[in-house]
Amino acid sequence: MTADVIQEAERRMQKAVEAADHDFATLRTGRANPMILEGIKVDYYGTPTPLNQLAGISVPEPRQLMITPWDKSCLDAIAKAILSSDVGITPNNDGQVIRLNVPYLTEERRKELIKQLHKKSEDHKVAIRNIRRDANEHLKTQQKNSEISEDDMKREQEKIQKITDKYIAEVDKHTVSKEAELKEV
Repeated sequence: MTADVIQEAERRMQKAVEAADHDFATLRTGRANPMILEGIKVDYYGTPTPLNQLAGISVPEPRQLMITPWDKSCLDAIAKAILSSDVGITPNNDGQVIRLNVPYLTEERRKELIKQLHKKSEDHKVAIRNIRRDANEHLKTQQKNSEISEDDMKREQEKIQKITDKYIAEVDKHTVSKEAELKEV
């Protein structure tokens, strides 16, 4: 019974680390990465639609993204959505495709992105700590209902703490590598 609590907590913490990786990938570095367009919604016939459902996104050059819409009539709507997003890249619309030339990051923009990275990192670590809290509460309930002894509860809480430390360290490791990527000129 307690093993289920620990396995569930570990599974959820692993998901939190995967979410952190996904979140970090949306931060723009000096290289072209289709993930920076992840959260962009395009007003397609009055419906906010994710950009990746309206167009193919490719990387023809290391510093360029190319967006090829399946319906050419939505080119202007896509360009407008990119301009209004916080991506910080001006789209070039040639009537067939939209090209995004990824500029080199300025020192000021790098610092801003690193701040965003650290905030996202802390948010994900809080999520992991919340999972730990939920698991500990579950163990306390089991102990209160006399399903496990107090010693068992303490032992299981120590296991949960070790798992928590492991996954927080993993988020920190990913944060450090993404920060190095952002500092790269």
